[in-house]
Amino acid sequence: MVRRVRVLLLSVLLLVAGSVVAAAPASAVIGGSKSTYGPWAVRMLVDGKPACTGTAVSSEWILSASHCFYEQAQPVADKRISFRVGSLDMRKGTTVRPVPGKRVGSTADMMLIKVQPMKVRTARLATAGVHVGQIVRQYGWGATCTEDENACQSPVLKQSDLRVVRPDDPRCEGYTAPGGPDFCMEKVSGIPAGGDSGGPVMSIAPSGTETLLGVFSGSDRETVAQAGEVSQQLAWVRSVIRR
Repeated sequence: MVRRVRVLLLSVLLLVAGSVVAAAPASAVIGGSKSTYGPWAVRMLVDGKPACTGTAVSSEWILSASHCFYEQAQPVADKRISFRVGSLDMRKGTTVRPVPGKRVGSTADMMLIKVQPMKVRTARLATAGVHVGQIVRQYGWGATCTEDENACQSPVLKQSDLRVVRPDDPRCEGYTAPGGPDFCMEKVSGIPAGGDSGGPVMSIAPSGTETLLGVFSGSDRETVAQAGEVSQQLAWVRSVIRR
């Protein structure tokens, strides 16, 4: 059985490693393609270094993965965090910073972070769950290789297509369980990796009409990936962003 590797561990490595060199081809998510659309996608940095991905769900709130905000089980200070928004190329985006003390976690691996107002198109939130066999699209600026994920973070947004599979699929052991808050996906074209944590998993639809189905959380770097299901956390998201 392929050894399962949680993106959590690689996100921690990204936070404590030295500078990231984005030298790998920009046309990959370990397979996948370069994105041509994704105004709601947000790049998270810690101490100015690429760390995770997120989604703008309102003009002042970003949704990402909770594990991105911890180092060695300790919270990452707000002053160390920044986000690049407004461009598919993170080198050309605008920097916004968290509002101190305004991040809220859920019981799933999700975190909402309040930031300075952003002038970006925000993501539509899914009101219905995913279904087995559905093709979804994951976005992120994460690793494009498996050898040294710190050395191949993409400077441009990339994407991979995946197919939703049953939560009790043997390949998903350790990732999902029936009735849980997450869903499991198999590779169609590309697989997300370290640095993609917290990134959007969207429905495939014409630009501007897609919906945010999930928050990417982990993968085995080869065949399967996991995401928290947004529809299950919809009441929580709405209650927080109204604050």
